[in-house]
Amino acid sequence: MSQTGEPSWWGTKGTMTDAVNNVPAAPPVRRSRDIPMLVERARAGDPRAVARLITLVESGDETLPQIAAALAPYAGQAQVVGLTGSPGVGKSTTTNELVRALRSRGHRVGVLAIDPSSPFTGGAILGDRVRMQDHATDPGVYIRSMSSRGHLGGLSAATPQAVRVLEGAGCDVVLVETVGVGQAEVEVASLADTTLVLLAPGMGDAIQAVKAGILEIADVFVVNKADRDGADATVRDIQGMIALGERGPGQWRPAVVRAVAVRGEGIDDVAAAIDKHRGWLVERGELRRRQEARAAAEVEAIALGALRARIGSLRDGTELSTLAAWVAAGSLDPYAAADQLLAQIAGDSTGNPTGRYERP
Repeated sequence: MSQTGEPSWWGTKGTMTDAVNNVPAAPPVRRSRDIPMLVERARAGDPRAVARLITLVESGDETLPQIAAALAPYAGQAQVVGLTGSPGVGKSTTTNELVRALRSRGHRVGVLAIDPSSPFTGGAILGDRVRMQDHATDPGVYIRSMSSRGHLGGLSAATPQAVRVLEGAGCDVVLVETVGVGQAEVEVASLADTTLVLLAPGMGDAIQAVKAGILEIADVFVVNKADRDGADATVRDIQGMIALGERGPGQWRPAVVRAVAVRGEGIDDVAAAIDKHRGWLVERGELRRRQEARAAAEVEAIALGALRARIGSLRDGTELSTLAAWVAAGSLDPYAAADQLLAQIAGDSTGNPTGRYERP
């Protein structure tokens, strides 16, 4: 993968090829906004078209609604697996080995690796892909690093739409690797069909294992670096935490798997646990429920984003300033001001403005 963000989905000798016919692809589409053409070429396996679509998604381009409409027929066709955990537990190495295992089964794999962005400069190293160079020349693998851009929760705000792009590009499995997270960054659970929480020996005691947060979202626990001292204690603590949970008949009990990803050990067991969870999701109808919950969260996020943009535009005018002055003077409470602001926004969206704000 190049330092300019080009994907690692290439033909032999660095020549981009059509994944179906193994012939040279059409000219580059780096600046194209022809969405039907981009989607068609992404479906045919053109990595530059996939890259361009994700770039448009990340930048919040005005063509985003058109992209979403073009990709809608392919929604839900890929298995989405999330990998999360604290910094240093081996997420990128485990992702790399999972790609290898999935490719051995003949799956086309997409990887979205989310890197943290600096709170001071806004920049990001996008270094997770460095650990995945084993697949840089594999035409059945697409790897994309994305900056979190200050978004909380362990993902980027554009991640859900980027997953849709990879689904539309024909990926059978999409792996989403979060930034290094703490106890509260659990957004990946709302995006993934199966969530892997990676742990490593020495990262905490039994008290850490029973704290609420990230450990509650796991469908599969992976105790990585299991060749180190303390691995048995970590497995025991996690199993004890799982035993404390209340589960009804037929509910999923998270699996606990040991692995040494740097040597490829235990990865087949991790893949088997993912398969077992997938089978349970399908059998219980939980897969459809999760997909619908994911769609609901996506719609809500888009609506809230539009609302924030509208409120932001009000800062350039007098509406918000007027309400703020009244609240600061004590003549209007903030809840009443917020109600008036929302009423004005609702009126603007329906083409029937409510008129001037009312001061008590």
